[in-house]
Amino acid sequence: MKKVIAIAALSIVGFASKAQVSSTATQTVNLNLSNAIELTFTGNNSATGAAVNLAFNTVNDYANGVESAAQQLKVRSNKKFGVTVKTNNPNFSYTGTTTPAPVMPVSGVLGLKVSANGTGGTIATPFSATAYSTLSSTAANLISNGLNGGNQTFSVMYEATPGFTYPAGTYTVDVVYTATQI
Repeated sequence: MKKVIAIAALSIVGFASKAQVSSTATQTVNLNLSNAIELTFTGNNSATGAAVNLAFNTVNDYANGVESAAQQLKVRSNKKFGVTVKTNNPNFSYTGTTTPAPVMPVSGVLGLKVSANGTGGTIATPFSATAYSTLSSTAANLISNGLNGGNQTFSVMYEATPGFTYPAGTYTVDVVYTATQI
């Protein structure tokens, strides 16, 4: 007996759906920004700059004054800003052997000029890039309308002209810079 194997061809035709199946999820991300400003000296990336020593060694130093090297500061701010400058005391403090201690005023002795300005703002009067203006213990505008950014730099130079009135010793004052958003 012969076996007959019948093969039946069965064709299944699948019907693809034209609509795609999907699902979505949404999440809100909020950036909660605060106003931020920072002022540092680029030489040491600190808010306290290195000491500037102006040595008076010759008669010409006393007659003509002594000038410092440029001191660069950097402002990082997310808004426009201004910078003021003042000294922490109207007089220099004295360290030396003279008694009583001499009193040297800052005003008329210590001057400042802005030797470079990369803030996008303007140098405020009475300061300039070409001439020294005296400092005092009253805050004075130094930079006006500085632009926001992460690397807004400016450089200052000091000049001291104490004349021949004061005896040998070390005369010290802190110069205070303040950056304020506007």
